[in-house]
This record gives sequence, structure tokens and C-alpha cells, in this order.
Amino acid sequence: MEIRLIKNDEDHAAALAEIAKLWNAVEGSEDDDKLDLLATLVSRYEATRWPIDSNMDPIELIQFAIDELGHTQAELAELLGSRSRASEILNRKRALSIDMIRRINEAWKLPLELLIKPYSLQPAAA
Repeated sequence: MEIRLIKNDEDHAAALAEIAKLWNAVEGSEDDDKLDLLATLVSRYEATRWPIDSNMDPIELIQFAIDELGHTQAELAELLGSRSRASEILNRKRALSIDMIRRINEAWKLPLELLIKPYSLQPAAA
């Protein structure tokens, strides 16, 4: 693959496929250099294409990932262990635990510094 700027989602998909092929490149090799370059280009494109507002609270960030980054509530339910737990989180009826934050960060690559921010929950119904 010829390395070039990523200008659209098709270029992005091609770059991700190439990154997958190069993932285990030997450190310091030409393929390793290519991997670093592609990762930088992908990161730049993603930051422009899907900007994450640093003022988002964790629930807004998760909702953004579902609405804009192609994730689903079903995926979130799988990460959190149940559909009801995912619903409680999204409806601010349950707080994210450290383990939930870790799983979301690892699976969806959302920034930890945003996932750990404090946020408000809905008051419990009387």
C-alpha cells in the first residue's frame, strides 16, 4: 500500500486494513515505520472526522460513540453484562464502575480521562 493522506472513510478503512496486516511488525523495521506513519494518519483523520468534545461527561461520550462512531447499545450491553445494565447507565440511573470504564476504554478506545469524569445521576424514584 502506498501511504497517502486519509481524506475519506474509504481511505480510512484501507489504512485500518493495512495497519492490521502490519500489527506485528518487527520493531525498527521498515514495516514498523510504515505502521507508525499509518497510525498517525489514522489518528489525525479520526480526530477531525469524529471530534470528541473534552467537555462531554462519560454518558455523553458513550452516547456519542453509539450515535457517531458506529457502536451500538447491544455492544454496550455485551461489555457491561446485560441490556438492563446498559440501559441504566445510559439513563443515568446507575454509575459506571471502574471495571465498566476499563472495559469500555479497551473495547471502544474512548479516552479514560473523559470516562472517569464525575457526572450526575437521575434521582431515584420515590
